[in-house]
Amino acid sequence: MPIDVEHYARNIVGRDWAVGDIHGHFSRLRSALDAVGFDPERDRLFSVGDLTDRGPECHEAPRWLAQPWFHAVQGNHEDYAVRYVRTGLVDPENWRINGGGWFLEMSPEDQRTHSEAYARMPLVMEVETAGGVVGIVHADCPVSDWDKLPRYLQDRFKRARGICQWSRERLSRGDASGVRGVRAVVVGHTPLRSPTILGNVYHIDTGGWTNDGYFTLLDLASLHTTPRPPIEGTPAA
Repeated sequence: MPIDVEHYARNIVGRDWAVGDIHGHFSRLRSALDAVGFDPERDRLFSVGDLTDRGPECHEAPRWLAQPWFHAVQGNHEDYAVRYVRTGLVDPENWRINGGGWFLEMSPEDQRTHSEAYARMPLVMEVETAGGVVGIVHADCPVSDWDKLPRYLQDRFKRARGICQWSRERLSRGDASGVRGVRAVVVGHTPLRSPTILGNVYHIDTGGWTNDGYFTLLDLASLHTTPRPPIEGTPAA
């Protein structure tokens, strides 16, 4: 199981950015970072997970995870790999259809190396900013009050993990109620034409891993996105 919550102190020397699903397109991501002048000596990059599957550079994921400036929550595609190695309780054909063929074709040794790196990824991250704490999960926050999240993870971990890694309910319902007790929650999982805000939940997977998408970078200090297309949904207060 992944670590429940990982907390990061405020970055007082550089900028903090969040990025949507990467899905094995690290060269494209590097170009997006170069465009905003990302400085690995001062800046940090926080990922909503799903580093792997679908793209040509999935083997790069452990190397990125080893960088001191890169941090990611565990997405459902990392969970696929961890469960496959640890329990075998994965439908391999379904996973292959969803981009997991590269992993299934690796040697058992390489599969273990990747799954061990993914198993160390937290389920939830908290990043301190001047404006308050920003939470990061892959798909959605399982509670309406951030302060209740640690207890919920403790008492109902399996259900909490399912929501954190798989839920699209907030988007499908257009639920703008938000999450109390936190400045913002940043999620990915569902590819969108442009970043979307529902209450204080920022959906930033704009399909940087697809042919016609792009990587959205969210500045955690200002909560402004780069590039900056019109934001869909209800703006945060």
